[in-house]
Amino acid sequence: MKQFVEYLYKNQALFYKVFLFLLTTVLIVYLFPKGGKFKYEIPKGKPWQYENLYAPFDFAILKTPEEIQQERDQIRQEHMPYYDYDPTAVDSVKQDLAEEFPVVFPDSIPQYQRTRLWNFVDVTASEIYSKGLLQESQEQDPEQMIYLREGNEVTQVLYSEILKQHQLRNYIIQRINSTNFQDYRAPLLELFFNNVYPNVRYNEELTLRELESKYDQISYTRGSVERGTIIVSKGEVVEGNKLRILNSLKTEYESQLWSEASYNWVIFGYSTLVFLALLMLLLFIRKYRFDIYENNTKVTFIFFNLLLMVLLTTLVLRFNVNLVYVVPLCILPLTLKAFFDSRLGLLTHIITVLLLGFIVPDSYEYMFLQIIAGIVTILTFSQLYKRANLFIAVGQITLVYIIAYFAFTIIQEGAVAQIQFETFLMFLLGGLATLFVQPLIYAYEKIFGLMSDMSLLELSDTNSKLLKELSDKAPGTFHHSLNVANLAEAAANEIGANSMLVRVGALYHDIGKMKNAPFFTENQTTNVNAHDELSPHESAQVIIEHVIHGIEIAKKRNLPDRVIDFIRTHHGTTTVYYFYMKAKETDAQVNPEDFRYPGPIPFSKETAILMMCDSVEAASRSLKEPTTKLIDQFVEKIIDKQMEEGQFLNADITFMEIQKVKKVLKRKLQNIFHLRIEYPE
Repeated sequence: MKQFVEYLYKNQALFYKVFLFLLTTVLIVYLFPKGGKFKYEIPKGKPWQYENLYAPFDFAILKTPEEIQQERDQIRQEHMPYYDYDPTAVDSVKQDLAEEFPVVFPDSIPQYQRTRLWNFVDVTASEIYSKGLLQESQEQDPEQMIYLREGNEVTQVLYSEILKQHQLRNYIIQRINSTNFQDYRAPLLELFFNNVYPNVRYNEELTLRELESKYDQISYTRGSVERGTIIVSKGEVVEGNKLRILNSLKTEYESQLWSEASYNWVIFGYSTLVFLALLMLLLFIRKYRFDIYENNTKVTFIFFNLLLMVLLTTLVLRFNVNLVYVVPLCILPLTLKAFFDSRLGLLTHIITVLLLGFIVPDSYEYMFLQIIAGIVTILTFSQLYKRANLFIAVGQITLVYIIAYFAFTIIQEGAVAQIQFETFLMFLLGGLATLFVQPLIYAYEKIFGLMSDMSLLELSDTNSKLLKELSDKAPGTFHHSLNVANLAEAAANEIGANSMLVRVGALYHDIGKMKNAPFFTENQTTNVNAHDELSPHESAQVIIEHVIHGIEIAKKRNLPDRVIDFIRTHHGTTTVYYFYMKAKETDAQVNPEDFRYPGPIPFSKETAILMMCDSVEAASRSLKEPTTKLIDQFVEKIIDKQMEEGQFLNADITFMEIQKVKKVLKRKLQNIFHLRIEYPE
């Protein structure tokens, strides 16, 4: 039992990767739709490349969405709306008119005239309510027939026959003018407007219910195909009715109710394909990015981003299939390139697109567009810390989407008129969503403890608190670090390494010297040497410990691991040669291991560049009368010695790249010492 526990403990990193791998597979399969997948790609407007296709079962031929929409539009145009008529309004209004009439028309008016006026009011009120008075809330065509509902009885009337409330004033004025009551126009208008109110109202609920009922009666099919009937022959162009029948078969096939056994087989198939795709990604990381493979946090980060893109796409597909290109899938290669490298970002993007190809409509077109966009993202995007680069890259990605979609459409439709310009808007929205990558990267840095170029730019600020402290406590070391940073950045640019990373590493590589600053030559301002009171062994330990102190300070100040790696490796496993030789003067049997740095040796181009630049810059201070020839020999000697000691065996740097670094260092040192060409006398 104890041995089993020890085995689990020793292999906990491996078990975590297996758990992460299986969990990601399960979650992706869970997100996928579980219906059947039509095994043929329907080539609209092109020849059928497969064998003759026969109907596997009876199915109906579906109408196109355009045909169904046309039928719905026709029903809506012919549909008659419902209006409710209140018959009690007439009696109520006449009663109110009778009560207010004596107030408006006093007894001073002759009786016969008052009788004529009342008759006018009574007849006008009856005519107003003969078809009803409507307060318009739903404007209709004047020639539109409508249903006027009075209780349980419904009659059809012309919409224009009903008096509208906004027409009431003109109607009453016309009545007044036609009966020679112009002298009483003002009181008559006052009387009517104080008492008349609408008695016809639009019944929206009943109208919509009736309309929906008619919509439900629409037939979504046009004919049927019997089992065994040939649908399309090999080489036959897929268009017109053939295309409609194939699309109907695909829809029927994917919407079938599957038995439990069929459902389980679909799950098994999805699981196998997702398992294989993720396995290829994991094997690539293990073989070509072993440093990432060993870091479970980084592996988790990669799988999390892949799963996030699948989740976003499946959610959008369930909401609206037409919005699938709004999902900013290019955020995935952008993010992985910012934290790792281009090859890993592109491979992860391609595998994600292949997985999504199972569930998106027009999968070939979708995968082609997304893979091309991913390649453009990797090729065009660099230096994340420059904001303009992100906008340029997003613009190029959006342009590639539009061009590729345009090409696909004219191939399939054979005409520019068939292009759906709404899709261009989807590409633009997807491009704008891609700009979210910057705050997303910042969040990832905090959550996963990773480092991007944005963090490197912040760390390279010499006004940061830690570098200002180094400048105050060890000014000579700070100046040395700046020189090394300039040399390392130039060398990294020459061989295509990460110049920003190596510059930051150079700025912080000697922060451990703050603890015992006077023991380092560059910080000594007097002729008194602190090492004069120490033995060679003690002096060597003080020098060696600046690496340990640097790591401790870096961890306390929360510097990223990639920066701490430069502190660990900038001396590799070399010896403190000066004190080692001094110790040999008194003891020929001295152990060189007592004077050796703990390592490790550099394991990347950037850390190897820093070791070369640090050694050359520090040793260059000993040159008394430098010449071009002397500098060349000096640089060759230092770097060749490091190569002989095997300091670069673990770094992915070639001999040719080392030669290029040498040339840069020689040229830079000549500039530093202001050397000119030596002319012959």
